[in-house]
Amino acid sequence: MIMKILTAQWNEVIEAYLIDQRAGGAPETTIRCRRQHLANLARGIGAGPFEITPAQLVLWTGRQKWAQETRRGRRTTFRSFYRWAIAMGLTDVDAAAALPRVKSKPGIARPAPDRVYLEALMRSKPRVRLYLRLAAELGLRRAEIAQVHSDDLIEDLVGWSLLVHGKGNKERVVPLTPGIAAELRTLETGAAFPGERDGHVSPEWVGKQASKALEGKWTIHTLRHRFAARTYAIDADLFVVQELLGHASPATTRRYVPRASAAKARRIVLAAAGGEAVKPALTVELRSAGGAG
Repeated sequence: MIMKILTAQWNEVIEAYLIDQRAGGAPETTIRCRRQHLANLARGIGAGPFEITPAQLVLWTGRQKWAQETRRGRRTTFRSFYRWAIAMGLTDVDAAAALPRVKSKPGIARPAPDRVYLEALMRSKPRVRLYLRLAAELGLRRAEIAQVHSDDLIEDLVGWSLLVHGKGNKERVVPLTPGIAAELRTLETGAAFPGERDGHVSPEWVGKQASKALEGKWTIHTLRHRFAARTYAIDADLFVVQELLGHASPATTRRYVPRASAAKARRIVLAAAGGEAVKPALTVELRSAGGAG
């Protein structure tokens, strides 16, 4: 498949919009996403940015086979872009105004099983193993792992912690386990994982390497789900888990936490059924009843 080249008009207006976003303090991760969203629109819709009508944009987005959260993100970008264009006097038509609101789809917690995690650790090289541990044992996102730096290690009276650079330029402090603290302290000064993006590896590289190490459908994000599920299971304190994960809202954290632990759900089901012990007796009773009929 040949990638369509962006027109000069689209290129110019996208760059101007992204400069405005950067001036407003938008994080680079958001800027990269919005560039991708607008470039995809430009290549797919076959019209200039200010030739698109609201009806055309609704029709084009409606034809895309996107996941729910992808659709929400695209709508956010398009609405932001056209509001900016109107404010700058580039157009007087808000082509995104008619885009319907996209409901947030309740997420289902998908914590990677311990077996999958431990097997991935055993077959991984040291750097990838540390990627996996930072996600599974500290709950870091792939972009947060990529940015780990020796300057972010903090020692206080109770041990070592890590200053984490999260989404939206928000920072949080996460306590380190002794093992991870020792491993990070043995690395050279500077970026823990040197690379070409601002001196460190890219988040995409971290995710790709972790996915190779994990089995089947499991990703580095499911290790973050594992961290959320395990920390919540300790004392069911959703707000502590929210703080550790760096979520702005507890509603987001709730999507990471299983509605009930698997072990607890199993105990309840067995108790409601009368337990395994009643099964033989129940089977005898049913057979007797069948014979009597």
